Amino acid sequence: MTTGSTTFPVVFESNGALLTGRVHRVADDLVERQPTVLITGSWLTVKEQMADRYAAELVARGYTAITFDFAGFGESGGEPRQFELPSRKIADIVAAARFASSLSFVRPGALGYVGVCASAQYALAAIAAGAPIASFGSVAGWFHDTESAAPFYGGLDGVRGRLERGAAALEAFHGDGTVVTVPAYEPGNDRAGMFFEMDYYANPARGAVPAWRNEMAEASWLPWLTFDGLSAADAVSVPTVFVHSDGCVFPSHVEALRSRLRGPVEIAWGEGTQTDFYDQPAQVSFAVEALDAHFTKTLRA
Repeated sequence: MTTGSTTFPVVFESNGALLTGRVHRVADDLVERQPTVLITGSWLTVKEQMADRYAAELVARGYTAITFDFAGFGESGGEPRQFELPSRKIADIVAAARFASSLSFVRPGALGYVGVCASAQYALAAIAAGAPIASFGSVAGWFHDTESAAPFYGGLDGVRGRLERGAAALEAFHGDGTVVTVPAYEPGNDRAGMFFEMDYYANPARGAVPAWRNEMAEASWLPWLTFDGLSAADAVSVPTVFVHSDGCVFPSHVEALRSRLRGPVEIAWGEGTQTDFYDQPAQVSFAVEALDAHFTKTLRA
């Protein structure tokens, strides 16, 4: 094995859409079978953001990492574009796990998943739906339902207003195929997906990378605000680690999930805000230490 890293593109199908991903590994060929981790980031993001950041760290520790764009985002196919549709993303994770399991350089039975922020709740649902994932890691996981999400959007009145705008956008799409979009991030814009100050999405040195399209299909409010990211826990028995902090979203949900999951659960409680865990050295280092310890026991054994 060499100490240099290599990366190359892959494509696979999910419900008729061609998804584009990248394999990251430290190896001089494609023969050595390694424990492998699929990695995805927050809602409305692409692989070049949180996912590739964690891939680089885990590859340096001897894992193969696979990052990919969900249908409708980044380099992947799929229509409508920029549509945050949980059911589609869950299906994409199932497809990605089945694809990864078919690769000859992936150690059989040693496929893990790292979900950063919102994709953690989608991964949990995908595992419950039968995705061949042997071990799960959540980093600053966002697990919500309508009641817990409402305070982010001005309470239930804010939710109702967004659902109305989402319904109007869906009607436009059904009418003539128009995809009504709003900014994914714009401070002070109540119609944006994220409308409060977040340096991660404003800073080109962090998350505002060229590959990221700062748009959200406004119809996304319908599935996003009514999604239940907690209920799948009752059907999940794979070993799980939650990397979280008091400064991350929904810290009480981590403990609630811990009691509902059917398999062994570890919690690594650190310090920092939600977006610190996306890319900041101290928080990423803390998370990777916990993930490596977890996957060493569950994928390398």
